[in-house]
Amino acid sequence: MQPAAPAAIVPAPTSVVPSGSTFTITEKTSIVTQGAADAVRIAEYLATILRRSTGYPIPLRTVSEGADPTGAIRLVAHGADTGDEGYRLEITADSIELGAHKPAGLFHGVQTLRQLLPPQIESATAARVPWVIPGGVVTDNPRFAWRGAMLDVARHFFSVGDVKRYLDNMALYKLNVLHLHLSDDQGWRIAIKSWPNLTEIGARSEVGGGKGGFYTEAEYAEIVAYAASRYVTIVPEIDMPGHTNAALSSYPELNCDGKAPEPYTGIKVGFSSLCVGAEATWRFVDDVVAQLAAATPGEYLHIGGDEVETLTDEEYTAFIERAQGIVVKHGKKVIGWGEIGKAKLAPTTVVQHWNTGASDDAIRAAVRGGSRVLMSPASKVYLDMKYDEDTELGLKWAGLIDVRDAWDWDPAKFVTGVEEQHLIGIEAPIWSETLTTIEEVESQAFPRLAAVAEVGWSAAEGRDWEDFRSRLAAQGRRWDVLGLKFYRSPQIDW
Repeated sequence: MQPAAPAAIVPAPTSVVPSGSTFTITEKTSIVTQGAADAVRIAEYLATILRRSTGYPIPLRTVSEGADPTGAIRLVAHGADTGDEGYRLEITADSIELGAHKPAGLFHGVQTLRQLLPPQIESATAARVPWVIPGGVVTDNPRFAWRGAMLDVARHFFSVGDVKRYLDNMALYKLNVLHLHLSDDQGWRIAIKSWPNLTEIGARSEVGGGKGGFYTEAEYAEIVAYAASRYVTIVPEIDMPGHTNAALSSYPELNCDGKAPEPYTGIKVGFSSLCVGAEATWRFVDDVVAQLAAATPGEYLHIGGDEVETLTDEEYTAFIERAQGIVVKHGKKVIGWGEIGKAKLAPTTVVQHWNTGASDDAIRAAVRGGSRVLMSPASKVYLDMKYDEDTELGLKWAGLIDVRDAWDWDPAKFVTGVEEQHLIGIEAPIWSETLTTIEEVESQAFPRLAAVAEVGWSAAEGRDWEDFRSRLAAQGRRWDVLGLKFYRSPQIDW
């Protein structure tokens, strides 16, 4: 079996210099670290993958034990500054050295090493293949600090195990943020101690009338911890003041008429809103934000803010500004959908662009006020859109999006007046109106999520579609071994 070509890596690294030699993992291969706790955890993560698929013992050793054997994979703190997430991977005939300035860089380097191994490295059982890795030097660093995916667990609920599976597949392509859309008209998905009806009533519905579901505090903590072990930050979203029917049906006092509406199982938008003048609403917002802020290590809480059709502009902007103050009071920064740009925002607030066009006054207003932008244009990165007219799942209001559409765009050139220095990064949402299982989510996400990962990680200069097609095609065999249910786009020679 031929080793994988270095150019098969997705996202494309900053630099790849092949050497012509190869390294082979054998039953004598070990992983050596300098003993730092983070490096040891990453080494154990790598060893778990290698032991499972090779059947070899792959022991962990530390330099302090005098261990630096020939044939080892060494994870080291790199002397050169590779940045917060960059790494340098050198593969010779005798050893592999993966160096990084920060633990996240080591972890991302491990993903590159996985991709350089035969696809069978992803097998759940031992495979009998030569574990040959092409030699050379890979140096790498991301373009954007925020390379995210969003999973809508509100329209249809997905279990903790489903979320972990999605996190694993994200991590392979160096994505580092998972935005969880935890509430919408159709369901409320996180337990809030002081508002128990949110889960007693609001969680028991979803699109089409399914049983719904929610995460307990312990389950949310489990997701956060699992994500952190993959160097992924969780950003929770509670959509408000609109997209709130599940909350409104749980508590009459959140409605201006004091009457709770029936649970909603359709897919229309824009019809619901919290009663922005009611003090009960502000107790609710403060309690929810306080609990999520305490449970979420990351910097940001997402407050939604999109598609509000029942409030005046004055009511809407006043709500956003007050909600922003509550989030800041609880020690977090705000992120919200593009419409929040109409309000007076703190410079620390991030505005998420989701519209399809190049003209967005609210986004430009936010930029003028000092806010930064997260790019998620629906016509490029909404992964719930159909691939083509014959795609069974998904919607198409933002257009048909095949792999090239998701890959062939520049976030710094998409919205007029929003340039590289204004961007925090990119994110690919997947809404679940038509998606009921994690396998269906995967079929919509892949291969497009890998394309988006390259947009977020790799340099804009020198990008070539034919080169990407070739590298992406090699991922298909890996996904087959992983059991990932991906769409075999006719644009790629799988």
